[in-house]
Amino acid sequence: MFTMIFLRIVLNFIVAFVLVMVAMPKSIQYLKKLKFGQVEREEGLESHKAKGGTPTMGGIVFILCSVLVVYVLNFSFLQNPYVHLMTFAFVGFGLIGFLDDYLIVVRKTNDGLKPLYKYALQSVVAIAFYILAKYFIPDFDTAISIPLLHINVDLGWFYPVLVYFMFTSGSNAVNLTDGLDGLATGLSMIATSVFVIFAIMNKNYEIAIYAMIIVGALLGFMYFNYHPARIFMGDTGSLALGGMLAALAVLTNQELLFILIGGVFLMETLSVIIQVVSFKTRGKRVFKMAPIHHHFEMLGWSEQQVVISFWFLGFICGIISIVLGVM
Repeated sequence: MFTMIFLRIVLNFIVAFVLVMVAMPKSIQYLKKLKFGQVEREEGLESHKAKGGTPTMGGIVFILCSVLVVYVLNFSFLQNPYVHLMTFAFVGFGLIGFLDDYLIVVRKTNDGLKPLYKYALQSVVAIAFYILAKYFIPDFDTAISIPLLHINVDLGWFYPVLVYFMFTSGSNAVNLTDGLDGLATGLSMIATSVFVIFAIMNKNYEIAIYAMIIVGALLGFMYFNYHPARIFMGDTGSLALGGMLAALAVLTNQELLFILIGGVFLMETLSVIIQVVSFKTRGKRVFKMAPIHHHFEMLGWSEQQVVISFWFLGFICGIISIVLGVM
């Protein structure tokens, strides 16, 4: 049976990869025609100013291609609530990002959705995910798995609060990380691959296949997103990926390891928080620029050096997470 599952995983991965590779060139041309280009911040790095005008909202392509492969190539998925919940989170957060991107490219400024409105929409999708999971998954409970101890701890009323913060913080963390060519794409591929292993361990093969479809789609996107990027994923892609990773953590019961699996995303987020708090309380900056990937650029690292180093760190986080999860 496992051989058949493995073959399905590989087949879905390949189809998603090929589909994105085929769809992306036309999509880039179409986005250029619509003049949906990246708007760089005035206070940003000089080396990034040249990226202005590069097509954005590329997340639309890998989201649509992933969902298409999920439901067209896998008819049995129609009966699986886990799969529909994954789609709800992936597409739901993607739509929030799309609205933000659309406002930015239309106005030609960095002013998209107001932060309060964006957070409110993220909150709605996060809460709706929890409610739907409780309703449609018979064995869905409020317990979390503790690595190494091999025990489950019931969090009771605090569990939905945890899920809420996982979705809102996770989506924003990937969004903050998406500042260098291929950075968020590669880190998301690594993190999603880790969840594939956990899904297989839980014998939730549908989720394993779904996650591997996204990895294949992201690999196809990477070809166009790596330096020098021909297209960016935009908030459409980054928010979708953050929501997707949070959904994977909940559905594979790896809520605690989600912190380590997304270790680089967490580091990026903390760098912004530390920078803001330090500047407001002490009038001093801890980093030359936040998020922290820009700090290393200002230290003289090339964009590719930062990206590959952060990928490696993400890979180490993933390996440690797998070891902790199987011990």
